[in-house]
Amino acid sequence: MKSFSRILYIKTSSWFAVVSLIVVVTGCVTVGPDYIRPEVQVSKDWHSQLRGGLSNKEKDAQTLAVWWTVFNDSKLSGLVERATKGNLDLKKAQARIREARARRGLVTASLFPSITATGSTSRSHSGKETGSGSTSSLYAVGFDAAWELDIFGGTRRSMESAQANLEASEEDWRDVLVSLLAEVSINYVEVRIYQARLASAEANLKTQEETHQLTVWRNQAGLSDEVDVQQALFNLENTRSKIPTLRTGLEEAMNRIAVLLGEQPGNVNEELNKREPIPVTPLDVAVGVPADIMRQRPDVRKAERELAAQTAQVGVATADLYPKFKLNGTIGLDAFSLGNLFLSGNTNYSFGPSITIPLFAGGSIRKNIEVQSAIQEQYLIVYESAVLSALEEVENALVAYAEEQSRRQALSTATKAAKEVVEMAKIKYETGLTDFSVLLDAERSLLSAEDELVQCEGKVTLNLIRLYKAMGGGWTAGTNDT
Repeated sequence: MKSFSRILYIKTSSWFAVVSLIVVVTGCVTVGPDYIRPEVQVSKDWHSQLRGGLSNKEKDAQTLAVWWTVFNDSKLSGLVERATKGNLDLKKAQARIREARARRGLVTASLFPSITATGSTSRSHSGKETGSGSTSSLYAVGFDAAWELDIFGGTRRSMESAQANLEASEEDWRDVLVSLLAEVSINYVEVRIYQARLASAEANLKTQEETHQLTVWRNQAGLSDEVDVQQALFNLENTRSKIPTLRTGLEEAMNRIAVLLGEQPGNVNEELNKREPIPVTPLDVAVGVPADIMRQRPDVRKAERELAAQTAQVGVATADLYPKFKLNGTIGLDAFSLGNLFLSGNTNYSFGPSITIPLFAGGSIRKNIEVQSAIQEQYLIVYESAVLSALEEVENALVAYAEEQSRRQALSTATKAAKEVVEMAKIKYETGLTDFSVLLDAERSLLSAEDELVQCEGKVTLNLIRLYKAMGGGWTAGTNDT
């Protein structure tokens, strides 16, 4: 047994001597292009005029990471926390990260030698006509080893690609997180919008019921005809018909929130059924400058990491042009009896390097390099497109948020005027100073104005949520998110 160990030590030392010689002679090089992060020129400031509380002050990273807290709504914050724990898309993205880590481990493992242990026993018998008619046994144990030397960096390029793919999958998780937080918040605000619209419709319905009753009394007193009664009834029932649609929208928004939390539809209805106001936006919102978006948006960061991964794949393909060096060896013992297996004279071994040189492959290797280079170019275009799309999304969100605030101010004034018109028209109709059609039009206008104002107030909040999403809010760089 000591002799076997001594031989194993000597031959292993010989292996390292051969490896060292190859490394000294050839030098370890890494073929293929080295990745350089592309420089994308963006404007120093936003094209849109910043107003409505927006400013290009530097964003507070912590505020952007938990942007939903600016609404000071504890129920919204609670839903967001539940979503980050239960959402299925987020869990799937986390599984993709684990897959990418495992794939990186697979590539890393190929840098090291592979060693396998073998053992066998066999029993044979020869016939008397063709042999000695004897029975014999053969026992064997041994080790097989193989090591492909990464002289030209093909494996190292594969490791670069695997690492970049892992980082891309982490950015994908963040991208899912950003979208999830925005979707939960948007649907929560939709719930509050539907509740406010229902409250407005029900209040108008009550007013129109009173108006309808007034036309009935006046008709019975001979002060108006049946036309006024039917017109009032039409107005009343038309308003009543809007309520089921609003209730349907409310239920759909609640069900959507439940699914986003990874729960069954209906699970959040009880806690959200109580009507509460639409979350109010803060007075000031810092949006920074366009260059900040490149550092914050997960989809842009993901596209950049995918470009890096594909750049490394060009190097992997290029390495196929060069020779491949491999060290192979076996060492073992065999004997006809188990007791004699570990005697020194029963040792057998073989060691030696091998080299594979690509001489002719019909141009397939170079064509594969062209393929990988073309894919790299596509990923570069995808990255540049992601940058432009991100800037476009932010610019649109800036305009929408500011303009909707202007629209809200106008609608607020219009709604106040519509209320006064209804009050004056009702008094004049009761005293016979105006036709019923004037009161009818006034009530219709009020219902429309109040409904639009509620939707506009909600849209201001929704637009701020979309702005935070466009800025990539919902995570903080430098933290262990996954």
